[in-house]
Amino acid sequence: MTSQRTVQHVGSEPLFSNRLSSETSPYLRQHAHNPVDWYPWGEEALTRARDENKPILLSIGYSTCHWCHVMAHESFEDPDTAALMNRHFINIKVDREERPDLDAIYMDAVQAMTGSGGWPMTLFLAPDGVPFYAGTYFPPAPRYGMPSFRQLLLNLAAAYQRRPQDIQRNAEQIRQMLRQATLVQPSSAALTPQVLDHAYQDLAARFDTRDAGFGQAPKFPPSMALEFLLRYHARSGQPNALAMAEQTLEHMARGGIYDQLGGGFHRYATDDHWLVPHFEKMLYDNAQLARVYALAFQITGKPLYRQITEEILAYVLREMTSPEGGFYTAQDADSEGEEGKFFVWTQAEVRDLLGQKDAELFGRYYDVTARGNFEMTNILHVEKPLAVVASQAGITPEHLAAVIERGRAQLFAARQQRVAPGLDDKVLTSWNGLMLATFADAARILGRDDYRQVALAAATFLLSRLRDPQNGRLLRTYRDGQAKLSAYLEDYALLAEGLLALYQATFDLRWLHEAQTLADLMLQHFWDADLGAFFSTSDDHETLIARPKEVVDNAMPSANASAAGVLLHLGRLLGHETYERHGVAVLQLLHEGMMQAPGAFSRLLCVLDSYLAPPAEIAIIGAASAPDTQALLTEVWRTYLPNTLVAVAPADDRAARALIPMLAGRDQVGGQATAYVCENHTCQLPVNTASALRQQLTRQAPARKERQP
Repeated sequence: MTSQRTVQHVGSEPLFSNRLSSETSPYLRQHAHNPVDWYPWGEEALTRARDENKPILLSIGYSTCHWCHVMAHESFEDPDTAALMNRHFINIKVDREERPDLDAIYMDAVQAMTGSGGWPMTLFLAPDGVPFYAGTYFPPAPRYGMPSFRQLLLNLAAAYQRRPQDIQRNAEQIRQMLRQATLVQPSSAALTPQVLDHAYQDLAARFDTRDAGFGQAPKFPPSMALEFLLRYHARSGQPNALAMAEQTLEHMARGGIYDQLGGGFHRYATDDHWLVPHFEKMLYDNAQLARVYALAFQITGKPLYRQITEEILAYVLREMTSPEGGFYTAQDADSEGEEGKFFVWTQAEVRDLLGQKDAELFGRYYDVTARGNFEMTNILHVEKPLAVVASQAGITPEHLAAVIERGRAQLFAARQQRVAPGLDDKVLTSWNGLMLATFADAARILGRDDYRQVALAAATFLLSRLRDPQNGRLLRTYRDGQAKLSAYLEDYALLAEGLLALYQATFDLRWLHEAQTLADLMLQHFWDADLGAFFSTSDDHETLIARPKEVVDNAMPSANASAAGVLLHLGRLLGHETYERHGVAVLQLLHEGMMQAPGAFSRLLCVLDSYLAPPAEIAIIGAASAPDTQALLTEVWRTYLPNTLVAVAPADDRAARALIPMLAGRDQVGGQATAYVCENHTCQLPVNTASALRQQLTRQAPARKERQP
């Protein structure tokens, strides 16, 4: 089979072009001009490997991965290294964000073979796709205790030719391990609140009392754990649960991990103090963090939490939203070949922009010094409260606040003139489902109709452009007008979750029907009828060396946890026992995991909290857009009631009353919008004023009786 590389000339330099030039993934296209004869994952490459009995070199990464860029520059752009790769291997490049199935399978293999994992992921496969050697980054010359990449290529090519029995034996061991990884046996133990108590105690034991967060550096924003703590506080009244959540939220908001000028969180902090980030920004981090800050505002009313929520969402709207309404994937850590260059400042730059007097005050607040805190430059962060800094400077807090606001605007405007980090502008269904849910939740919690409009546009875009019009099935990725790749469980679950949030923000039955359709497709195509829970891939997905089943949280919530949450929500809201039964089956299957490693199941613990809570409902009879209905809803959203179902419909809406049992048989009192607050199938008197509803919700909020197992 002939190579599909072409050579063009730009000036005197040859420019190679390989098969990746026709891909839509920005990551794959970053490698389209490598001298490597890259294939995208697909039957063409796999068939060639089988026909020629050649091993496969599989490289998995993503567009904003710093060390992926380093290895590409050192090895994949090097003609001599590329020649070795082309001579001895069939080379396949995969965007992990487009293909989470391949990423999950082969990450399990890397971790089993090396004890750790990460990206770039580098694997050597037999022609049937089973790995026999694996690692992550390999340097061009021996260092860090690793062989050079070129030497590794030669050694593995020789081993494949000379010791096929050893290669086959290693591959078979990995195949068996990967198959065993999905065989989770259900627990017979009862689902009780003790699981939640144990998880809280585990978090408390790992909490960093000085710098907040959990464990040591590197520190990732623990969004799901924080939401669990907020729920646990509501359930138990435990003040330390809220204190740990608040301390972490405040430390992160003041730290360098947060973009103090442009809003949005970077991927993680490399130190214990949240100061020095890995500078890439991911859509999924900012979706989850904006949501948890909004919830913290709902609970506490503290202005800081509202401010951070709105700054994150302003960043997303400004830099991560497509004209069509979808949300982009990520922004790179690097610009002009340097990590973080776009975001850091020298003291001289700040002084030149702000003038000596303002620069001194700005520097006091944001810790800008001549020495710097990051490679002789400064990452803006806040060490002391504004009032303390103002007192030390001998000025009023109002004066300092004005200087800070003015300085932020001036530095931000100057930063916009710099070379920006690269943007991965593909749209992924599951990641968009997360952000859709966040905009919908923020719309109701913060009373922002503009956020509601953003959520409506996103939902309309996703359902029109990332769904196959022939069969109604979802697609995974969209870019340049092209949607492709079969969707995964996480796409169905997280988009359904977003649509349920949009229903709560609009009470338009369209979004509830769409969520129900996705739930039905999940059960039809992803459910494991033998052992329970959901596979990550559908029953008609391409056959791989294993069929993964994602049960633990990573940077994003576990797809099984999200699916279980959707099913429990729909089951209760619609009175469908089948949905609730499948959701409970996921909880039961993973009960032992939640007890043994609660930190890996934060999202599922939130679902368990919902399941164990008493059935609680608020039905409002009135037109959703009417002022009297809105007055009641404003009161509802003022209160943190994480496990309470809310439904709204006019008295004459037969479709809604037939679909949602809690609306049936209820009417308005005195011709005004009327609220019915019920718990454990017992309802308080109907009310139609905000003050009367407030009294009922105040009585309901602390009454946290447990569901009996």
